[in-house]
Amino acid sequence: MSKPEAKIYTAQVGGRTITIETGKLAGQAGGAVTLRLGDSIVFAAATMGGVREGIDFFPLSVDYEERMYAGGRIPGSFFRREGKPSDEAILISRLIDRPLRPLFPKNMRNEVQVICFSLSADKDNPLDILAVNAASAALMISDIPWGGPIGAVRVGRINGEFIINPTFDQKEQSDLDLRIAGTREAILMVECGADIIPEDVMVEALMFGHQALQPLIDVQEKMAAEIGKPKREVTIETLDESLVERMRQRVAAEIEARLDAPHTKSELNESLDELRETVVAEFTAEDETLTKAATEAFDQVLKEVVRNRILNRGIRPDGRTPTEIRPIWCEVDVSPRAHGSGLFTRGETQVLTLATLGTPKEAQELDNLTPIETKRYMHHYNFPPYSTGEVKPLRGQSRREIGHGALAERALVPVIPPEKEFPYTLRLVSEVLSSNGSTSMASVCGSTLALMDTGVPIKAPVAGVAMGLIKEGDRFQILTDIQGMEDHLGDMDFKVAGTREGITALQMDIKIKGITAELMTQALEQARQARLFILDKMLEVIPAPRPSLKPHAPRITIIQVPVDKIGAIIGPGGKIIRAIQEETNTKIDIDDDGTVYIAATDGIGESSARERIESLIEIPQVGRIYTGKVVRVTDFGAFVEILPNVDGMVHISQLDSERVASVQDVVDVGDEITVMVTGIDESGKIRLSRQAVLEGWSLEEAQANDRNGRSGGRPSGGRPSGGNRPSGGGRPGGGERRGGGDRGFDNRGGQRRR
Repeated sequence: MSKPEAKIYTAQVGGRTITIETGKLAGQAGGAVTLRLGDSIVFAAATMGGVREGIDFFPLSVDYEERMYAGGRIPGSFFRREGKPSDEAILISRLIDRPLRPLFPKNMRNEVQVICFSLSADKDNPLDILAVNAASAALMISDIPWGGPIGAVRVGRINGEFIINPTFDQKEQSDLDLRIAGTREAILMVECGADIIPEDVMVEALMFGHQALQPLIDVQEKMAAEIGKPKREVTIETLDESLVERMRQRVAAEIEARLDAPHTKSELNESLDELRETVVAEFTAEDETLTKAATEAFDQVLKEVVRNRILNRGIRPDGRTPTEIRPIWCEVDVSPRAHGSGLFTRGETQVLTLATLGTPKEAQELDNLTPIETKRYMHHYNFPPYSTGEVKPLRGQSRREIGHGALAERALVPVIPPEKEFPYTLRLVSEVLSSNGSTSMASVCGSTLALMDTGVPIKAPVAGVAMGLIKEGDRFQILTDIQGMEDHLGDMDFKVAGTREGITALQMDIKIKGITAELMTQALEQARQARLFILDKMLEVIPAPRPSLKPHAPRITIIQVPVDKIGAIIGPGGKIIRAIQEETNTKIDIDDDGTVYIAATDGIGESSARERIESLIEIPQVGRIYTGKVVRVTDFGAFVEILPNVDGMVHISQLDSERVASVQDVVDVGDEITVMVTGIDESGKIRLSRQAVLEGWSLEEAQANDRNGRSGGRPSGGRPSGGNRPSGGGRPGGGERRGGGDRGFDNRGGQRRR
């Protein structure tokens, strides 16, 4: 078999060339491409299988796999191979899935699998946007029926100017990180983090991004026309319209009545389940094979009734108007031992967030293909089955939980104080206690309360709200604070979080083929009004961050030491720093720039550790009086350790006011004596005088009476030369790895770059 000829296509996006290549790799896949920007390359393959019988959903699976060889690295796990997907890989998988899913034929039941993985990572160009475009291109040239193509870009903003597909370095300077995907006509997916961006700027960025992705649409359409495979015929299950009409006549009025009656989520679900069971039994009394069709017909009518009530009458399932927010109540200081806690309840959705403070050394270490090495602010989200009244096995975090945690984290990153101002690692955990829609945004609200209860000086409180959409033709209704049924039966879940001044996070999941910028503008303004209302409710409970931390939270004191003294603090193999931590009950972390963090839960331990560190780095000063221990005696004098690992020599003539015949007549090893530093020569030898202290001389008098000033002591026990070099070894560090490393601080989110 001869070597296949590769087909290469290019598109100019944001002034840079994106190259798509196909025909050489993975010939048995339905469609396979590589997509390249700079030296970053992502491979994508899309394949379709047969129909999965007995299911009522579309079995699409999308996986992005992070291969460490792409960055020339060996995985850091014990087995030195990739294991379960990292959070970053899962988030990219979700990013790819969301714009692809709405464009498959409705009621399609064939298995479709999209797999992407990294081939090359140049540390300049992020791989996530490349993966979305690669997946779309693979589907376009495959035999899989799909309503694409889509294009995806990242939009940044530096000094007020928008930029397409910024590099990692440019992202650090940008106050916007907007990822957008869409078709030629409309936006399909939005994922955004921002440094408090106003709504009008966000709309501009969305329109800018949608225009910028058009060349990607063009090149994929060209690929499909020139090398695309014929699309396979698939079986699309459709409901018998006469069955749906019979069901509509039978149950529409009863559904209306049950929606009008006062109810909780569980009461409504039980009522509708009972009605469904009764009606399906009626419809299948003579033909049991109609069970599935009758059930689907009932669900279709339920969807119609709920949507029509909203569009025609402006009445939602729980009786609210389109802009009405469910009742809200909040509480702080729920856990007496957590460093901070906030409880946020909105309707039947309830989230408890608990905050923990740690030292910089406790930041999360990341092992991925980005330049980000550590993360000091972490947000984890747990969604247990009891929150929806269900019983399920607990099997670790789901993709949804990871995604919701990342969204809440992104919403709060812009208001977290930089590490130099607030030198703590922060971990927040949001426990969903009850769910009826919008738990991710409730997590944002609960997290703000927890941070303020902790005493974290956040720049501004953040609140979030989930917006929904019901759209039929040209008619639409935007819903504020959607609940579970509206999310399930609606066309959009549009989550917006921010402060009073602007947006910090935005995420859109859409089930239809896109919405326009005008519709998004209205949704953002409606969300802003809701956000202000929610913030007012939260601030009634705690109007500002507590002025101080809780008594049991660690207090971190920062001191700056000379870089060449770091080794003296750490000691050989970390001996000294470990001893200080154990004896003072503190945690000590040191950065390579000489910043020392002392974490303690009581003032005594903190002050003791600080004093010991200061003594370790103190430099002997001529004329200063020290009390030290005699470490060695000779015929001509005694060597006295006046500071840790720093000693000087008292000549025999300076030991006493009277003439001394033998050094040991006055002092011996282990004795403590008080001495004055009378001189330090160019090699670092220190000259001491006990006589100056006994006589009460000034420095000048002591130096004048010192008859043998040419002799002197040496630092570190009189070792040959070397000045005041600490005993930790030739280089600072001594042997124990320090937290912090040579990583720069991120004022926006607490991440540190490699």
